[in-house]
Amino acid sequence: MKYSENEEQKNLLNQFLASNGVELSADVLAKLYAFADLVVETKEYGNLISEKDSQKFLSRHIADSLVPYIYIGKLVDPIAALQDDRFKVQDDTANFRVDILSKLKGKRWADMGAGAGCPSFPLAIVMPEVQFYAVEPRNKRVQFMNFVKEKLHLDNMTVVGKRFETSGLAYLDFVSCRALSTFENDWERAQPGLARGGQFVTLKSYNNIVHLENDPAVHIYKYALPQEEQEYALVTRGNE
Repeated sequence: MKYSENEEQKNLLNQFLASNGVELSADVLAKLYAFADLVVETKEYGNLISEKDSQKFLSRHIADSLVPYIYIGKLVDPIAALQDDRFKVQDDTANFRVDILSKLKGKRWADMGAGAGCPSFPLAIVMPEVQFYAVEPRNKRVQFMNFVKEKLHLDNMTVVGKRFETSGLAYLDFVSCRALSTFENDWERAQPGLARGGQFVTLKSYNNIVHLENDPAVHIYKYALPQEEQEYALVTRGNE
């Protein structure tokens, strides 16, 4: 069954987004569903995802990939997010997010170890203002992501078939990764590519980063995913 026809998965994703003050247009949602179908159904580039995860790709992987978008105000301008009353009222967070997104035009965001495209492709779909770089050394994954880029007409996406350290990318506004290695190892890899004032953004199991709770350089935003038992965390660190 295609994800556009999977009402249970669509409802879980949309309830997750709504509970975090996010409402996406029908066109954007259709593109996210199309991306999910491509990951799950495309076989010529190898097994991109386990059978178990293919059953819950929207509620697990797409939802997780969009967490940085949910918190984009705190990533771009944490002081403004703290002071702006709209960020405290769910009905107004959408208006606040629109204001923040207007500041992102032309910003550059690289995703290390992009794999089959999470979180970089869902983020590129919801944030067309930003130039994304999906950085991945494995050739079959690179071929798949280039195929998806063309299929979905993502003009703000560039697929880079290298390790991040040898990609030549520098002075980036954001560098992200999802469940790649430890926070410390990922930060060490990401930091040289960041511009001054740039943000490192990573998605982890909360149990793996609990030791960072008292680190003043690190910001942690805990969240839960639909029908998942464990706690997760968006973890950020600015490049001073």
